[in-house]
Amino acid sequence: MSHVEAAVIGAGPIGIELAANLKRNGIRYRQFEAGQIGNTITWWPHGTRFFSSPEWIAIAGVPIQTSEQELITGEQYLAYLRLVVEQLELPIETYTQVIRLEPRDEPVGSGFRITLDSRQGQEVLTADKVILATGDMSYPRELGIPGEDRAHVSHYFTDAHRYFRQRLLIVGGRNSALEAALRCWRAGARVSISYRGSAFPEDRVISRLLLEVKLLIDRGQIGFYPATLPQGISDTAVQLQHTDSGRMTTVDADFVLLCTGFVPDQRLFDQLQLARSGPEAAPRLDPDTREASLPGVYVAGTAAAGDQQTYRTFIATSHDHVHRIIRHLRPDADIRTGNHPSRDYELNSMDIE
Repeated sequence: MSHVEAAVIGAGPIGIELAANLKRNGIRYRQFEAGQIGNTITWWPHGTRFFSSPEWIAIAGVPIQTSEQELITGEQYLAYLRLVVEQLELPIETYTQVIRLEPRDEPVGSGFRITLDSRQGQEVLTADKVILATGDMSYPRELGIPGEDRAHVSHYFTDAHRYFRQRLLIVGGRNSALEAALRCWRAGARVSISYRGSAFPEDRVISRLLLEVKLLIDRGQIGFYPATLPQGISDTAVQLQHTDSGRMTTVDADFVLLCTGFVPDQRLFDQLQLARSGPEAAPRLDPDTREASLPGVYVAGTAAAGDQQTYRTFIATSHDHVHRIIRHLRPDADIRTGNHPSRDYELNSMDIE
C-alpha cells in the first residue's frame, strides 16, 4: 500500500500551486483530480475573459506573459496551467476520483486512508495529511422546477452561435447572466432576462456589463422580467411568477439558459465529519494554518468558502492559503506563490471589493 506525507485532492489553480510548493520543499505527496486540470474553466464559453488581472491569477511564481498585457481568456489560462504543470514536472493523477476518505483507526492520529477510482481500477493508499482543494463549482445550482431537464434547457453557456435567431430566456442577474445576454444578443438571439430581484445588484456586477445591458433593456432590445421566478418550463415557453403579486407571466422561449450559479461537492467533508458553519456551510478553519476541525486536514482555495452566495474567495485571494498550509507542514519552507517574485504583492477580498 502506497504511503505519502500529503495527499492533495483537486487540481485547479490553487491545487496546482500547492503541489508545486510541496515538491519544491521535498514533501512526498500525490495529487488527484476527478477530471482534467482546471476542469471547471473548461465549462466557460469560448473567449470568456477573466475579470481578474493576470498577475492575480498567476501561480507558483510563474508569471502570465501575453503580447497585449490585458485580461486573459479561459483558453489562455488553461494553456498557462498546462505550461506550469509541465515546466515544474508536477505528477498530477487526472481522471482519478477519491471515493472514500477516512481517518485511519489504528493507531489514532496516524493519518488517513484514501480510496481511489480511476481507469486502472480502485486503489487504496494512506497519507499523513490531506489537503482539500476541491473548489466550489462542482454542480449547477438547480431550481427544482418541472421541465428543467428538457433538452433545450442548460445551466452551461458554451457558445452564443447556438442561439442565433432563437428566442432565449436567461435566468439570473449576476455577471455570468449579463455577459451571456450581451454575447447572445450580439450573435443574433432574441434575448429576455428573468431575475428574482427588482433590479440588478450594482455592487455585485461589473459596471461595463451593467451599463450595456440596462441600455439594451431601455431601448427594447432585451426583454426584462424583474422580480420573477421560473415555475415551469415547457417545449416552447417558461412560466414566471412575479414575487410581489404572485401573478403568472408566460414567456415564449426556444431555449432557456439558467445562470443560477454552482454548488460545491462536499461529500469528502461529510465523510471526514468536518465542522462547518453558517448558511454557506463553510468549513471551520484555523486562520493561521487553514487546518480544519479534524487535525491533519487542510482546506485551500474556494473550497474553504463553502457554498458561496456572495463571492469573496477567488484564486486571487487564495495564494495566502498555500503559504499558511506549507508553512505549517514545513516551518522553514521556501514558498513561491502568485506572480513572479519581483512583481508579486499581497491581495485580499477587501482590495477587490
